[in-house]
Amino acid sequence: MRKVDVFRTLHRGRLPDDPLVLPGPWDAMSARVFEKAGFPALATPSAGVALSLGYKDGEVPADEMFAAVARIVRAVDVPVSADVEGGYGLAPHELVERLLETGAVGCNLEDSNGGVLKDPREHAEWLAEVRYAAGDQLFVNARVDTFAYGDADPERAIERAALYVAAGADCVYPIGAPANVLPLLRSGIQGPVNAHGRPDGEGPSPTELGELGATRVTFGPGLLHSAAQALRDIADGLRT
Repeated sequence: MRKVDVFRTLHRGRLPDDPLVLPGPWDAMSARVFEKAGFPALATPSAGVALSLGYKDGEVPADEMFAAVARIVRAVDVPVSADVEGGYGLAPHELVERLLETGAVGCNLEDSNGGVLKDPREHAEWLAEVRYAAGDQLFVNARVDTFAYGDADPERAIERAALYVAAGADCVYPIGAPANVLPLLRSGIQGPVNAHGRPDGEGPSPTELGELGATRVTFGPGLLHSAAQALRDIADGLRT
């Protein structure tokens, strides 16, 4: 079975208390750690990769991001999905080509630019072109940014999600949605829903997010921040 088919299968038939938990590696070493811990797939966070490369989130040149994703994919045997922000201005066919060259089986694509929401219908048309170019070779996670940069109205998020699913998105990600809104989003969205988890113990656990309606849980750069805190603690210990 192709890795992309394995990845798709991992999203199907999830029980409410068993969402797909996708750690976010920022480099090859962290990817190996997560694989050895038993996670069946990984999803790179653009912010985490950016910080590991010495950039602010959103400032990584496309070539460096694709190279970083390729190193992560090469380091592990499990499927890897890549956060490629808004696509770096690449034409859909070129974006798909660059992603497939890295070995990634999926991608996360934002519907905002510079903190401003894109027109949802125009974005849906662009997603449809990505879907057409990718065929069945990529799992497309369409991020919905209304809670991050819009009016946080769940109905607007559901409307955007419907457009993106109709355009061929395999999953939608209403990033920043409060946990208590997840049941409403789940009831109005067809297909898998991605929720944001916190590895620091703040907020609902992955299991709780699943019970609220999440199909899968990702963490953004949270795992990198936790690792950095652990390194700070070690460094403090070395000074004493």
